[in-house]
Amino acid sequence: MTQNLRPVDRLVVALDVPTAAEALALTRALSGSVGMVKVGLELFCAEGPALVRELQKHAPVFLDLKFHDIPTTVKRALEAVLPLNPRLVNVHAQGGPAMLEAAASAVKSHRDKGGHTELLAVTVLTSLDREALAAVGSTAEPGDLALHLARLSRDCGVDGVVCSAKEARAVREACGDGFRLLTPGIRPQGASVQDQARVLSPAQALREGSTWLVVGRPITQAADPVAAAQAILRDMAEA
Repeated sequence: MTQNLRPVDRLVVALDVPTAAEALALTRALSGSVGMVKVGLELFCAEGPALVRELQKHAPVFLDLKFHDIPTTVKRALEAVLPLNPRLVNVHAQGGPAMLEAAASAVKSHRDKGGHTELLAVTVLTSLDREALAAVGSTAEPGDLALHLARLSRDCGVDGVVCSAKEARAVREACGDGFRLLTPGIRPQGASVQDQARVLSPAQALREGSTWLVVGRPITQAADPVAAAQAILRDMAEA
């Protein structure tokens, strides 16, 4: 079961660097210290599918492109990247039921053909707090909205969600043990929260029910990224 993964299998490092050379160097250095690498919009737009193929020689890839558009466009976009066979892909849950179902259909078809990709839906970005949500017209608390969108995603056939670790326990209880939870905004004790609004430590996040933890700058900007990753693994082992 996913919930019985080792700490190293649960740790995802965000390759928030601008070039393929930097991404590959980090991935090679961190091999064995992280279970997955995350390629986001900046890096994918700069370097494209070829980098994903190269990274996969060293670690599974979470392709973090957060598709959000009309159902047909999202389905076709997923069909364009699924031949890369990433470990995880994601869409925005706020795209609505029809979009989520179209995305789930594309990923299911890929798995039926032998692929191993799982689909996640982004609930509420960890950079958003109540004030930020109010600015875009939402009166909901971040946690309430995340829980609502997690239930919607599950009902639409999505494998799991991206949510703050602070919402993980409620989502886990509502959506069950088999539902995947990937939580960004993870910061080791004493680290700066930077541009994240809702954060927890690695051990706290696992106790709350997270499946995978995404850590970026505390590892990638450390003087010794491998030592930083190993310290996080030790913290995770406490959970």
